[in-house]
Amino acid sequence: MTLRVLCVFLLSGWLSVSAAALPIPENGPALRIQGSNTIGAELGPALVEGLLQEQGLLKIHRETPDTANEQRIVGQTAQGQRVIIEVAAHGSSTGFAALKNASADLAASSREIKDSELLALQALGDLKSPAAEQVIAIDGLAIILNPANPLEQLNTEQLARIFAGEVKTWEELGGRGGAIHLYARDDQSGTYDTFKELVLSRRGKSLSSAAKRFESSEQLSDAVSADPQGIGFIGLPYVRQAKAVAIADGASQAMLPLNSLIATEDYPLSRRLFFYLPPDSQNPWAQALATFAQSPQGQAIVAASGFVSQTVQAMSVAPNALMPEGYQSLSRHAQRLTVNFRFAEGSASLDNKARQDLARVLDYIKRHGKTERAVTLVGFGDLKDDPARADLLSKLRAMAVRRELVKNGVVMREVRGFGALMPVATNSADEGRIKNRRVEVWVY
Repeated sequence: MTLRVLCVFLLSGWLSVSAAALPIPENGPALRIQGSNTIGAELGPALVEGLLQEQGLLKIHRETPDTANEQRIVGQTAQGQRVIIEVAAHGSSTGFAALKNASADLAASSREIKDSELLALQALGDLKSPAAEQVIAIDGLAIILNPANPLEQLNTEQLARIFAGEVKTWEELGGRGGAIHLYARDDQSGTYDTFKELVLSRRGKSLSSAAKRFESSEQLSDAVSADPQGIGFIGLPYVRQAKAVAIADGASQAMLPLNSLIATEDYPLSRRLFFYLPPDSQNPWAQALATFAQSPQGQAIVAASGFVSQTVQAMSVAPNALMPEGYQSLSRHAQRLTVNFRFAEGSASLDNKARQDLARVLDYIKRHGKTERAVTLVGFGDLKDDPARADLLSKLRAMAVRRELVKNGVVMREVRGFGALMPVATNSADEGRIKNRRVEVWVY
């Protein structure tokens, strides 16, 4: 047995405390994270704590500086050296700005990077590459009311008119309570960006100037739950004492923000949470945190933080009369996995999340002995003038996933296409059509 020799040496300004450990800077933080409040308030710090524990650091704790929505997560080596990771949570846009001015090593975002940001950051490498764009969790935007409000469901068209200030009273929605009071996140928030994209901009509307704005998710939720006339939108973990309502989009069924519907991204206001890691990053802690977030341990922290993890599970689906007969039959005899494969915009190629999910689905199939004719793939698409074309395209999408699974030794039971049936989003917008182009995985 060889002795493990602990050594301390200088390497590009970093100190390494052991052969297995990540290097520690002589001065300043080991990692600087900026961006989404949705991630930075709790999930980001919790993932950092998990990484520090994995690294064997001691006395891990959080310190709160004077600046609101900022934290330091601190650990200590066996030799007593402090390791500091800084998390600033002022909104997704600030994360990309911080990457540009080199004041952050990793951007946390509760929305996809915008084309303008991608262009501004091209000197750092391709931030849309699979290694750079890391989906760490799925979140659902909940539409919240005061618990005493009797309203049970809304559609996205109604939501747009409410938050634009066009629908002014609860009575116009069939409820009661008089004037509607609007609550919204601030302009820097990825939560606001997502709501604006999914609900307002799609219908050419803007947020009413009467809305009360909040940087803090917790404060917004508590304000709505204290106001009988209030309505707001919030990330799933921040519903707190408020009441969430079911949401429909286009011809979709009204859905509550349930974990299973958010995991598959069927719920109309589901969204992805991201880490963006510059491909040319010289910070080993940034890559280590992104890797840890994708691990089973990291995804367990995602779930414990109130978000929806990407851990693949099987779920039973109750058949109903709105399903085509072939789908009803499938639901009676098989279980659906909590993942949908989706595709890059304007492409038949799997998107970055789908590439990550392939490994998770393969792991599930192999661990549960489903490699021999126990897996059925079901493709869906958006509405076409020719239903036969929609059917064909939906099956071709399923075949694209089949190719990847077959490469890894999975023998399919069946591949089916249901065309434009069972939409989960409106087909009148690009975002909805992209969401409807999906492949489900069923196991027997």
